[in-house]
Amino acid sequence: MTDSTIISESCALKNAGGTQSRKIAFAPHISVVIPVYKTENSLEELYRRLKTALEKISADFEIVLVEDCGGDNSWQVIEQLAMVDPRVRGIQFSRNFGQHYGITAGLDYCRGEWVVVMDCDLQDRPEEIPRLYAKAQEGYDVVLTRRGARQDPLSKRIASWLFYKIFSYLADIEYDGESGNFRIISHKVVASFRRMGEQLRFFGGLVQWMGFPTFSIEVEHAERFEGKSTYTFAKLCKLASETIIAHSDKPLRLAVRFGFLMAFFSFCYGVYILGRSLFYGSTIPGWSSLIVSLYFIGGIIITILGILGIYLGKAFDESKKRPLYIVRRATFDEADATD
Repeated sequence: MTDSTIISESCALKNAGGTQSRKIAFAPHISVVIPVYKTENSLEELYRRLKTALEKISADFEIVLVEDCGGDNSWQVIEQLAMVDPRVRGIQFSRNFGQHYGITAGLDYCRGEWVVVMDCDLQDRPEEIPRLYAKAQEGYDVVLTRRGARQDPLSKRIASWLFYKIFSYLADIEYDGESGNFRIISHKVVASFRRMGEQLRFFGGLVQWMGFPTFSIEVEHAERFEGKSTYTFAKLCKLASETIIAHSDKPLRLAVRFGFLMAFFSFCYGVYILGRSLFYGSTIPGWSSLIVSLYFIGGIIITILGILGIYLGKAFDESKKRPLYIVRRATFDEADATD
């Protein structure tokens, strides 16, 4: 889409009438929240396709783009889109906070009765939004999307599958690994989400924890519009560990059980050695096995202490009560951002 095309569409919007403009500015029927990171070349295509899809539902919509300081020209593109279409609202963080904090900011500043959350790389197809909205009108507060045939590298699909399996087990939540962030939620869900102030954020897990009526639909998962995923293996591991710690104390309980299990086997082995000494008059020789056992048990103790330290560190972070994110600038008046 050329700049002149966007500008001409903007003029048409501005000339459509004062009543409609005020309604769009203050009471959109549907909002779309999108965290943006290093996708400057796909933003205009994303806007074009979103506009086409959303106008099938209502002209009263807004698109909230949260730029997470990716270091490219994404913010300049967002500013341009916001200038020519007031329904585009841009937010830029002061530094890189992460995808789930971008979603959090978007949900804090959106105003729609219904809110769609999606990624910015166009793997989540805007054309699916009317289907999500139609299903939500049947009485569901949350409608998820299930990606039937994911257009991701095999390594990423395996890592994602493994993460969700471990997460579901440790967090005691049956989380569907085929469901990403792409979904529609009601204003009730958004209001509940805003009250959750924990530092460690995992959007999908928090929404599932609420327990609102939920339905999932199969959607087509598209290939990335351009570039490749910025989630490295190290970032995925960090996200996985923080998410598990944020949603469950099961690692601590497993560590306690393992400690008791080790103590039980050690006691049984001690009884065995004592019995052998009484009946045969000598103990079992073997300094190597003794040293290996000591190192093994020492490693287990250090691991358990490390797990305790991680939880204590996260509790310390929570006690600071720092803001979840800091907004550097926005394309709208932040004082009138939320209802």
